[in-house]
Amino acid sequence: MKHTTWSAGLSVSADGSGVVAHAGSVALRLLADRTGLTGQLSKALTRKGFVPVHDRGRVLTDVAVLLADGGEAIADIDVLRHQDQVLGPVASAPTVWRALDELTPTALARIQVGRARTRRHVWTQLDWAGGIPASKVADTDLGDVVVLDVDATLVTAHSEKEAAAATFKGGFGYHPLVVWCDNTTEMLTVKLRPGNAGANTAADHIEVLTAAITQVPASHRKRILVRADGAGASHDLLDWLTAQNTKRGRSVEFSVGFAVTDKVRTAIALVPAKAWTAAIDADGGVRQGGDVAEVTGLLDPLMLARWPAGLRVIVRRERPHPGAQLSVFEERDGWRYQAVATNTAAGQLAFLEARHRAHARVEDRIRHAKDAGIGRFPSRDFAINTAWAHLAAIGADLIAWLRLLALTGDLAKAEPKALRYRVLHVPARLTRSARKRRLRLPSTWPWAAAIVTAFERIGALPAPN
Repeated sequence: MKHTTWSAGLSVSADGSGVVAHAGSVALRLLADRTGLTGQLSKALTRKGFVPVHDRGRVLTDVAVLLADGGEAIADIDVLRHQDQVLGPVASAPTVWRALDELTPTALARIQVGRARTRRHVWTQLDWAGGIPASKVADTDLGDVVVLDVDATLVTAHSEKEAAAATFKGGFGYHPLVVWCDNTTEMLTVKLRPGNAGANTAADHIEVLTAAITQVPASHRKRILVRADGAGASHDLLDWLTAQNTKRGRSVEFSVGFAVTDKVRTAIALVPAKAWTAAIDADGGVRQGGDVAEVTGLLDPLMLARWPAGLRVIVRRERPHPGAQLSVFEERDGWRYQAVATNTAAGQLAFLEARHRAHARVEDRIRHAKDAGIGRFPSRDFAINTAWAHLAAIGADLIAWLRLLALTGDLAKAEPKALRYRVLHVPARLTRSARKRRLRLPSTWPWAAAIVTAFERIGALPAPN
């Protein structure tokens, strides 16, 4: 057996030159510049009489790149500082701390305006290329509907941090609320909240959804679907969403989890056996052991009157898996029930229920967000951590735009972690000739050609108006 001979004669030294680590992440920085994001951030943070050595828009862009690249701490800015032969001067960690500390609520609001302007330019490029991706449901797309998925997640704080608090699951930390665009995977907005913030606080949901809709370019706000789990089934939120649906030229539909209360169970018991129809799975096929039925007309009229007009309640029943915890009602008839509330007037019940189940994709988005800034906050100060969360959202946008505008094939569908391994962390050698610089990727790197093409596509993006 000679399985260890590969390391014979191998030594390591720290005297290399011209080598650039994480060369693929340069594409994210270039993308921020070419889409106008860096310029918009600089404009948002311009202050009369304040001329920093490091432009604050550039600093924030670099932090967003750091997070998208997998960095976890402000000190990780040193990875970009290592690339100074390519990037030029990069802010130090103390400068990043100061830049984050300068981000007041007013500054963050201006950043959101800059992000919206940049997104409008990005979506214009997508429109020219055939339109933004359609949200997929049961092997069918939703056409030009823009789907907004809102959800909260718990983030553990391993040290004392301002506003960190005990969570409903017995932990300690924060409870951020986030809205993603399902069509593009962009993180439109995030609200950092104490750990004891309510999961179904209507005011917080209305705040983030208002911000998220503002992030959607005006030309794409004609048809919007908002999805949420049971935390979204509050009277105030659904009343607000219903009011949005009355605005001229705009359709706002919702699909939210609905609690299976005693009154809902009473309605379920009244459903005729022939009224149950087969549920469908993610591929559009029949979902084995699953049925759906509408119970709106069987609900207590007084209960239904308290909800917005046009509300429909759809129930799915499934045979429970072994070990599932069932209510007394469910144990009696052997089915497990879940309910969905929507204001969509038309469509097959099975499709509407499957459309709601597609909200589960948000769990992947949460996982990605926690791998890129949302899962670990750097400061004891709540304001700095809030700024960090906003930069994590910008980093998520850069990853989304990289896939949408520059990558093709499997890379365009790859998860952020895979993109880091295959694209962002590729090394390169920097060479100079005729006053030009060239990043030379390893010719044997499996994705080298795709990365070169991505750089070319980014470089060809038109400048924003």
